Amino acid sequence: MKELENMNLITVFTPTYNRAYCLNKCYESMQKQSCKAFDWLIVDDGSTDNTKELVEKWIKQKTEFNIRYIYKENGGMHTAYNTAYANIDTELSVNVDSDDYLTDTAIEDILSFWKKNKRENIGAIYALDQYEDGNVVGTPFPNDLKEFKGWGYKNIVYYSGGKKKVFRNSGDKKLIGVTAVINKYPPIPVFEGEKYHSLYYKQHLLERDYTVLIMNKPVCVVEYMNDGSSKNMFYQYVRNPKGFCNERRYVMKYAPSFKLKIEACIHYVAESLLAKDYYFIGHSTNRLFTLISVVPGVLLYFIIKRKTKK
Repeated sequence: MKELENMNLITVFTPTYNRAYCLNKCYESMQKQSCKAFDWLIVDDGSTDNTKELVEKWIKQKTEFNIRYIYKENGGMHTAYNTAYANIDTELSVNVDSDDYLTDTAIEDILSFWKKNKRENIGAIYALDQYEDGNVVGTPFPNDLKEFKGWGYKNIVYYSGGKKKVFRNSGDKKLIGVTAVINKYPPIPVFEGEKYHSLYYKQHLLERDYTVLIMNKPVCVVEYMNDGSSKNMFYQYVRNPKGFCNERRYVMKYAPSFKLKIEACIHYVAESLLAKDYYFIGHSTNRLFTLISVVPGVLLYFIIKRKTKK
């Protein structure tokens, strides 16, 4: 018999690696949702703890929402994202990390917002993250920022009242992607021996080609744990320089401001040296700015080496 078509509109996907000790918090937030019309996809990135047994127990409990579990060999968060997107069949998809959890009305709020604002040219929705104390992570969106297209990394360029404006973003925001749009773009690149690449890769491309809606409301509660990648960024630079260089090449080519391009070039120089790519100027997408950035880039290289010296 042919399987019934999945009638849910959204998948929440959670990459996880040895997080059985805290994954229950995420699970409990799924149970508390005011709307249960969603799938929860757990992508296990090679865990060696009891993650599989824990998730199988939850599946056997027959929850009011769908739970799916995929195990893969350890490759890093970005490879888990690639696996998730390749296995999502709902219209929308949103990531919730294994140490984070949804607000109680997150799914209801997202689906209600999408129903009111859905259009053919929309590629994603950006919503807010918040801490457990209720404070918003970083800076909330300005009230007149309803949507944008073209660039959303750090500086969002948008138009309001016929005027061009720039919102200088700080703090993580929550991407709710239109799955079919996200899957138009190549998977996040994987470099041999590296287990990190910026998760913004597909977002850069999506923002360039599609309109992004703004939902100025928190949908996810975040906690930055000591074993998370954001807590160990200097070490990530050392361990994964090729992935970082790949991200910087895009920013230095397409960023809308001199400052963003120079920042990317400085990091590109440092990370190229970490990758032992001494022909980095020839490999650059903005050779003039890279030349300007050589001295500060070399200084950053030595700072990174000192910060990560054992």
